Amino acid sequence: MRWAWLIAFSVLLGASLAWLRVPAALLLGPLVVAAVMAICGAACVVPARLFKATHAVVGLLIARSLSAGTLVELLKDWPLFLAGVLFVVAASSGIGWLLARWAVLPGTTAVWGAAPGAATAMIIMAGSQGADVRLVAFMQYLRLVMAVVVATIVAGWWTGLGVPAANPASWLVLPDLTAFAATLLVAAVGLFIAARVSLPMGSLLIPMMLGAVMGNSGLVTIELPPWLLAPTYAVVGWQVGSRFDRPIVLHAMRALPGLLAGTVALVALCAGFAALLVVFAGIDPLTAYLATSPGGIDSVAIIGMAGGADMAFVMAMQTARFLFVMATGPWIARAVANSIARR
Repeated sequence: MRWAWLIAFSVLLGASLAWLRVPAALLLGPLVVAAVMAICGAACVVPARLFKATHAVVGLLIARSLSAGTLVELLKDWPLFLAGVLFVVAASSGIGWLLARWAVLPGTTAVWGAAPGAATAMIIMAGSQGADVRLVAFMQYLRLVMAVVVATIVAGWWTGLGVPAANPASWLVLPDLTAFAATLLVAAVGLFIAARVSLPMGSLLIPMMLGAVMGNSGLVTIELPPWLLAPTYAVVGWQVGSRFDRPIVLHAMRALPGLLAGTVALVALCAGFAALLVVFAGIDPLTAYLATSPGGIDSVAIIGMAGGADMAFVMAMQTARFLFVMATGPWIARAVANSIARR
């Protein structure tokens, strides 16, 4: 009965948030429902194998955005991309250090909460590194909502366009069955390899790398229909939400002023760097802001396509930063935690 209530209310709340165009609605809805049930003493535990399967789907979702065109754009203007990536990562790490230093959040939790990567991937990686995923999720989605709201305002100011509503008809379109079967095979092979190698977050990283290589070589077209992504987001939301309890909610509420201040500071710093790109590199304001925005890649892509931004530049910057955070995030989190501990 717990699972029946969890699924029913997750569908209801997720669909309602999606109708209201809330970012990451299909993950946030199930997360909130699972958290409420956990706080009331009716938590549902997500099976470990199912959670690892969602890692593979998220990895393939990321791999789909790692196109050859993105690599060409990176190579063409690599000093600019390097400066943008290092600035945003340094700003987020600095804010994470301050949040840990002022005891708003624990050390590694503060760094992962401020990390400017895809929220779902950051939550998964944070959990594998021993951070408190409940607080990481709280800060990640607080920042995501704020960043997307600002990006929507910038898009409206620049072009008069907002974020388009999702097309419900896309759920009814039958996917290319051959491509879909090949995608599932890549995910299965990735999980098989990950189970036999000792790589942190291998269940996400190996399918991601495998999918990127095979996708760019033309061997596989990654096909991820909405009706597969929706339950994937839901499982991730359930996994995080089921860990909430009353003490952690009270802690999050007490920490809210500090988290808001840190989020506003990060969004402002990224906007400041975007202004430098406009002045010194001649990039249009919408493209510059979206490229440096600490919001999610998917939300940024939707806003950019609606507003006519230079999507090659935006996706190259966002992808490069995401990969950099994936590679250096564990080291940065440990360094910050050790720095705080020495004090």
